[in-house]
Amino acid sequence: MSVNSLDKTPALRLHALDSEDLALLSAHLQDALVRVGDIAFLPGKRRFAFVGSRFDWAAEMEGRLERCRAGLHFEGVQRVRCQRVTRDQPDMVLALLAVTFEPGAEAPGGTIRLTFAGGAAICLDVECVEAQLCDIGPRWKTASRPSHDISALEEGPSEPCRGTF
Repeated sequence: MSVNSLDKTPALRLHALDSEDLALLSAHLQDALVRVGDIAFLPGKRRFAFVGSRFDWAAEMEGRLERCRAGLHFEGVQRVRCQRVTRDQPDMVLALLAVTFEPGAEAPGGTIRLTFAGGAAICLDVECVEAQLCDIGPRWKTASRPSHDISALEEGPSEPCRGTF
């Protein structure tokens, strides 16, 4: 890990190559705030990426409430679908709840689902799980720890991603 020069906190750098790795990335990204305008799909490169402000859960375990800028990208992305996410609202902020993988008919392909608060989701049809998460910017103190009413997630299966991105 490299060290953030502003505060000596190690910069997080993680790679995911299977669903277990992806679950670890998801834990570190829980409650990340992502501006719609900071999300990109590059079909020619088959890459999906975003930059957001992730809540540092490891720092919280040490009694510090902090966020930091982080980037996440996925490789081998064949198609991107969404629900309740519109590109014409670039300043809309989404709160990421989870990143999951659903295997497809032909291994190692499947769908990576980014689930956001309020029922929003982005689904990535991928050749395989290949993702990288990196802290890329400053850290700052935040006034509170994120919290959610997760009853909506517990009520039943999520809606399918039908819209195009």
